[in-house]
Amino acid sequence: MADTLIRQADVIVTMDDDRRELQRADILIRDGAIAAVGHGLQASGAEEILAQGCAVTPGLVNTHHHLYQTLTRAVPGGQDALLFGWLKTLYPIWARFGPEEMFVSAQVGLAELALSGCTLTSDHLYLYPNGSRLEDTIHAAAEIGLRFHPTRGAMSIGESLGGLPPDSLVETEPAILNDMIRVVDAFHDARPGAMVRVGLAPCSPFSVSRDLMRDAALLARDKGVMLHTHLAENDEDIAYSLARFGVRPGQYAEDLGWTGADVWHAHCVKLDGQEIDLFARTGTGVAHCPCSNCRLGSGIAPVRAMRDAGVKVGLGVDGSASNDAGNLMAEARQTMLLQRVSLGADAMGAREALEIATRGGAQVLGRDDCGQIAVGKRADLAIWDLSGIEAAGHWDAVAALIFCGPMRVRDLLVEGRRVVASGQVATIDLPRVIERQTALAGKLRK
Repeated sequence: MADTLIRQADVIVTMDDDRRELQRADILIRDGAIAAVGHGLQASGAEEILAQGCAVTPGLVNTHHHLYQTLTRAVPGGQDALLFGWLKTLYPIWARFGPEEMFVSAQVGLAELALSGCTLTSDHLYLYPNGSRLEDTIHAAAEIGLRFHPTRGAMSIGESLGGLPPDSLVETEPAILNDMIRVVDAFHDARPGAMVRVGLAPCSPFSVSRDLMRDAALLARDKGVMLHTHLAENDEDIAYSLARFGVRPGQYAEDLGWTGADVWHAHCVKLDGQEIDLFARTGTGVAHCPCSNCRLGSGIAPVRAMRDAGVKVGLGVDGSASNDAGNLMAEARQTMLLQRVSLGADAMGAREALEIATRGGAQVLGRDDCGQIAVGKRADLAIWDLSGIEAAGHWDAVAALIFCGPMRVRDLLVEGRRVVASGQVATIDLPRVIERQTALAGKLRK
């Protein structure tokens, strides 16, 4: 691969250990990594990307998603429902999915993330109807070109056993564990710079058994992969945990081996002070999903308290049936605004919100090779054009990214390769993919 030189950026927001912001600076990319950051860089024969009028940031990192849900946006029966009612509306629709629905919906969701500046995303796929498999999404990510952390989710407790999902969508626990082993052995790459890392992710305390949670944790540690699930999402979630297990979600997680630097939990809207201290002490991460939490009326997660306690926090767009968008920069803005409406205008600034969206997410996913612009880190970069109407009249280019926009990236590089060029996805025929998605959604509505 030829070298790439990004030249004359108005500002480079490094998110390095010193949080440097470099004016009118350059970045040299070589072999998928950042080779130099500074002023007046030269590279004979390099492809040049002129970044005048632009801010360059690390690629944004999405720590929670359900990509398959891009086929069920704005479903009427779930538009105004709380979490449990929303799920019951959508389960019968999802039960009709197959491999094509999983692949196409993942392509749409990944393209949407890329256009919002995301270079690394996780995905939580916890249902596998009609022959669907985790690799349906892995193949989609490979075509788009995003760095991908798919998780092998699962549901094993159906309605007949007191769970929330219909029995038709649950799997036996031996089959779940066997497939977890299969996908880790086939697709997980533990090397620095890996494009795919697989995690294990039983869906939630209300859809799997304690035995599966414990066995998945043991398997993950044996295989050296990370663990992910939903936790403490809303008041219903807390009530279910107390009624069924006799403990709050944090204690439930700790008892089953679900705390530690290799674990991250989605939402955590209702964590109390003791649970926050537990997560800080154990290095457990949190995927904060502000737009979804607003959409489902779940509440405002205590992100300020988590950050102050030392909890690792990243951002997640959550599924496109509960957001219903997939714009990670919008999540960064919403994160800042919700902490302000809850605690005051000085509760969180734009730079901290951007840090959570980049370096914070990389830390949650265990990627110390991503999330910052520094020599030796992977060349995952977002270039934002500040010359448009969204940021016109700004006095602070970095703050403008969060306060006013743009919300769509001009160029996006992953491992030094352009995934978005001049505002368009460069790796797939996106209009054709959208056409396929529209046709599939039409069939599901019948």
